[in-house]
Amino acid sequence: GWYWSATTGGHVVYESRLELARLLVADFDPGVAAIAAQPFMLHTQVAGRIRRHVPDFLLADAGRRVRGGNVKPAQQAADPEVAEALAWPGRLIEEHGWQYEIWTGDDPVYLANLRFLAGYRRSWLVSGTLLEGVLGAARPGDTITAVKHRLAGRGPAGQGTAAVARLLWEHRLTTDLRRRLDGDSVLEAA
Repeated sequence: GWYWSATTGGHVVYESRLELARLLVADFDPGVAAIAAQPFMLHTQVAGRIRRHVPDFLLADAGRRVRGGNVKPAQQAADPEVAEALAWPGRLIEEHGWQYEIWTGDDPVYLANLRFLAGYRRSWLVSGTLLEGVLGAARPGDTITAVKHRLAGRGPAGQGTAAVARLLWEHRLTTDLRRRLDGDSVLEAA
């Protein structure tokens, strides 16, 4: 499928639901400045055999530090044959001075929260005026419900939730995304 990335401002291809989850985590990470899927083919000889491999992703930060990686379910990554097949690409990537990762997933609650917040990743969906209004109305330790009640009557119903979600996506507000996001989630200014 294709995932529209706020980081790249365009679509990034993925081949599995686990790759989509990795894309989502990378897109939410403020340290990631660039994302490329299936960026190149590695070709080398390992133990007398010609080997080819296309890494799943290449992520770069603003300082141009690069991390190449593959996405595999934890059970597959633990298989010795799969681990060996993923080890040599890691060595080649690290020989180029880049980092290497094998991503096997993340906390299901965190991923569910990111999936929800990703619905608000497009900056043009929520007005800047509303975002500033929410930031002005939010007080340290407020819950999402408290902020929504404070904003009641200032705009169309549901806009407060959309603004809070957008601000969480932008990391201008924070909450514990390892617990289910709901009206009782405590907000803090970033």
